[in-house]
Amino acid sequence: MRTVGVEEELLLVDPETGDPRAMSAAVLARAALDAGEEEVFEKELHEQMLEFATHPQEEMERLHAEIVRCRKEAARHAGELGATVAALATSPLPVSPAVGVNSRYQWMADQYGVVVQEQLVMGCHVHVAVDSDEEGVAVADRVRPWLPVLAALSANSPFWQGKDTGYSSYRSRVWQRWPSAGPTELFGSAERYHRRVADMVSTGTILDEKMIYFDIRLSERYPTVEFRVADVCLHSDTAVLLACLARGLVESAAREWREGVEPAGHSVSLLRLAAWRAARSGLTGELLHPATMRRMPAETVVRALVDHVEEALVEAGDLERVRAALAELLRRGNGARVQRELLERTGSLRDVVTGCVRHTQG
Repeated sequence: MRTVGVEEELLLVDPETGDPRAMSAAVLARAALDAGEEEVFEKELHEQMLEFATHPQEEMERLHAEIVRCRKEAARHAGELGATVAALATSPLPVSPAVGVNSRYQWMADQYGVVVQEQLVMGCHVHVAVDSDEEGVAVADRVRPWLPVLAALSANSPFWQGKDTGYSSYRSRVWQRWPSAGPTELFGSAERYHRRVADMVSTGTILDEKMIYFDIRLSERYPTVEFRVADVCLHSDTAVLLACLARGLVESAAREWREGVEPAGHSVSLLRLAAWRAARSGLTGELLHPATMRRMPAETVVRALVDHVEEALVEAGDLERVRAALAELLRRGNGARVQRELLERTGSLRDVVTGCVRHTQG
């Protein structure tokens, strides 16, 4: 059974007003004071962000429990300092992001200017174990057309600086401003992948391999492929749904590779259009079908994803969990829909944030 791990970035906010709070350093210091507590929280680019990473898990029930526990611990540590956390991929309220104080972040601020100031965006990264870099690159080549579907499921960032953007995932549009972000062409082998990464670092435009922001990449720290397209999910069960589907995609792609099935040859231009469509529509409109790259209802495309990975889901024992979680997601809506419904009911973006704080903690 392939293991799966999840990284989530959370927004630190004032529990009363919903305003983002630049206090990640204080929250991290407070978490470190807990005797014997394992360090699961990490600093991120901006002081209004707090990140955690789960352990690799085979059982999705355990993964879900760990995500819930980490969210609650993050809220507890922040609460002791007068703040709380929200699983929001962008801040609905206006904010002036504060870049973290260390040499890496300062280099990025100097190099990229306003792009860094705008990157107060929170994502969900899913790591799935692979046997080798060769298998990992084969997987990355074969899952490319399905990544926008994962992005649509997770979409949770309709608001930006106090306004409705018209997008379900505006975070993904902001993220594309990094020079190394987005879909990739086919690599064909681990050697070509590593050569491309080395060439990119050698330009001096990015600092190091950690700044390879491909939609899916080989992790530089773990024996995994890392899916990087998703917004942080408002609800923890959606994050687990993404983890199940990501593992299913990896297993299905690895089998295709071993059986000699060639990856779809869609161009980067088409993949960028599919990603834009997913960011705009989320689950409320149409998506580009990964096989045809033509518009179809979002629910039809999501069902096609489940059909594509069904065999892998059955063998992992995840099929019924995926069906139940997907039915709930389509009924309730993704984070973007929930946020817009909160605004329609309350008329207040502050109430949107405080409502999402409650959703974050279940």
